[in-house]
Amino acid sequence: MASRSRNGTVSRLLRKLPRRPDQTWVTFLHNHVGQMVSMDFFTVPTIAIKVLFVFMVLEHRRREVLRFNVTEHPSAAWTSQQIIEAFANRNAPRHLLRDRDRIYGNEVRLRIASLQIEEVLAAPRNPRQNPYAERLIGSIRRDCLEHFVILNARHLQRTLSSYFAYNHGSRTHLGLEKQCPHARQVSSIGRIVNIPHIGGLHHGYERTAA
Repeated sequence: MASRSRNGTVSRLLRKLPRRPDQTWVTFLHNHVGQMVSMDFFTVPTIAIKVLFVFMVLEHRRREVLRFNVTEHPSAAWTSQQIIEAFANRNAPRHLLRDRDRIYGNEVRLRIASLQIEEVLAAPRNPRQNPYAERLIGSIRRDCLEHFVILNARHLQRTLSSYFAYNHGSRTHLGLEKQCPHARQVSSIGRIVNIPHIGGLHHGYERTAA
């Protein structure tokens, strides 16, 4: 009986001792920002009441969209091909963050593994665990798609191509110290010129040579 009492006392004391917290999700994202990409789908309705699916692969370090494409009928085979195209001309990252959508079946997981990329899965129904992709999707909707009536897949592809050109080369990001994903040289010499983007919806400003 004395032994049981001592064991119970030890258990109670151990429960009260402070434990070192595990690495949080935010800490993990910050620690691996240079070695991580994320991928995600979002949907866009057309004037004909069809739903188009946009797939994109986003690099976290420079907030650069490495690959995007549009389809009306996403499949595992189509998604696997997009992953191949995303890393065709560059080194594959160490980690790939994604949600648990059923589209990412065995074929997609095998393709990711063949590139020697480790998958990092967000918790079910928790978009906050994929913050870089979700933040970009929000910007795409607010800064671009809410200002257009999309006609078809070709129109959406062309519109998003214009937006990403603006996003990469002219739109500043606070997380990049007000730089762009494709960093620009800062100059104080020359006349400032206005460069319209996405049909004049947004503008960039650069200096011309003196």
